[in-house]
Amino acid sequence: MGTVLGAMRNVRWHELQHAYGSASQVPGVLSRIAWGDAPTSDEALSDLERWIGTPPVFDSTAATVPFLWELAATDTVRDRAGVLDLLATILAAGNPEHPAWTRAAHDAVTAGRATAARLAATPEAQDAPRAQDAPGAPGAQAVRTAAARLLTAIDRHACQACPAPPPREA
Repeated sequence: MGTVLGAMRNVRWHELQHAYGSASQVPGVLSRIAWGDAPTSDEALSDLERWIGTPPVFDSTAATVPFLWELAATDTVRDRAGVLDLLATILAAGNPEHPAWTRAAHDAVTAGRATAARLAATPEAQDAPRAQDAPGAPGAQAVRTAAARLLTAIDRHACQACPAPPPREA
């Protein structure tokens, strides 16, 4: 297993677009979410939401989603609940002019269903205080709640760009 966000260097970010132009800045923003202090991380998450998640999705959105899943699953990330909420926003967003981008972004979000299920089911015993759970920062309960919301959104997802999922076994 490599370092957090280590595979970012394998993406040709400069060839992708977000709402305001080239996605070449996305790796730096993801890094600020991963390792920044609270204000830096919050600003980076807000920037990323504006760039790739609202309201249309872009070709860079699908490339970014696997890294968002990685951040959501990394205990040291300050606002994992915010990252999960961004994934839910992406799942709800679309781009009618580019249905392939929409489907790719939605597929990337739904591919992380197992991670959402694991985060939603994290036992209370893992709620020990951590530095990032200081006042004002989301704690383990916020992550569980956001993961449960996202899991529900994944399971209920339906849009014109995405095929109907196969029925789930009980």
